[in-house]
Amino acid sequence: MKKLAAILIIITVFGCKKVKKTTHEKLNVVTTTTMITDLVSNIAGDLVNIEGLMGSGVDPHLFKASAGDVTKLSEADVIFYNGLHLEGKLVEVFEKMQSQNINTKAIGEIIDTNTLIGSEYFQSNYDPHIWFNIDYWMQATNYVVDELALMLPEHKEQLRQNGDAYLDQLKQLQASITSTIETLAPEKRILVTAHDAFNYFGKSYDFEVVGLQGLSTATEAGVQDVQKLAAFIIEKQIKAIFVESSVPKRTIEALKEAVNAKGHNVVIGGTLYSDALGSANTPEGTYIGMFTYNVKTIVEALQ
Repeated sequence: MKKLAAILIIITVFGCKKVKKTTHEKLNVVTTTTMITDLVSNIAGDLVNIEGLMGSGVDPHLFKASAGDVTKLSEADVIFYNGLHLEGKLVEVFEKMQSQNINTKAIGEIIDTNTLIGSEYFQSNYDPHIWFNIDYWMQATNYVVDELALMLPEHKEQLRQNGDAYLDQLKQLQASITSTIETLAPEKRILVTAHDAFNYFGKSYDFEVVGLQGLSTATEAGVQDVQKLAAFIIEKQIKAIFVESSVPKRTIEALKEAVNAKGHNVVIGGTLYSDALGSANTPEGTYIGMFTYNVKTIVEALQ
């Protein structure tokens, strides 16, 4: 019944015609994840109106659009979302928008699929957590610049300058975190978290990544999963495991208890930002701040 009501809301809202903009009105840009909101903000700034659907701590795997969210989407001039089935509960909404010729842009779909990590958990068949590969985020930056420049030709030069400045920051980020990670011995680079959001990070920086819940937080970890991972932690003599800001910490706490009950001391090394950035107006509320914080937390706990 709830699903039917949601579909009726979508049909009603998207069935309404948008009022044509005047030349002085700003472009309305709607984004899904906090990472994408931050990316568009760095490129477009005050040149557009940006509405982010998801806030700090929101899990995009489980996010459902409210009637208010659907209204925002219907009034958008362009929507940037991750794609690759990250926003699984929004697939029907995006399909409806596309049928209504609303401008939707899936950032994940510009990445060469031959370089993506395969995943049976998602209908796209690929791991959607692309923001943990900085090279991919640079590609996303150029893509957003190009798409906005087509819609705002009068601001093309400004958008390109902003994009280039942000690319420089991403290159500096890459150099900085590589330097930090090099202080951690290769045999200690085993990252145990609530779910497998960090596979692209692991591939880029030679970490073995193990997630208790798999790639999607929609899958629940069972007792056998906890016991199997506990045995792995003891075998590898892992010092610390990590909770995630957008995932309930009870499963990782249960894992810690299971390991400690077997005589091996493991601690929770901190909270990592995986599927969402930190609070607004904090360093972790930006993509660069989040990445810097995560790497510092991981390295310090595993030393």
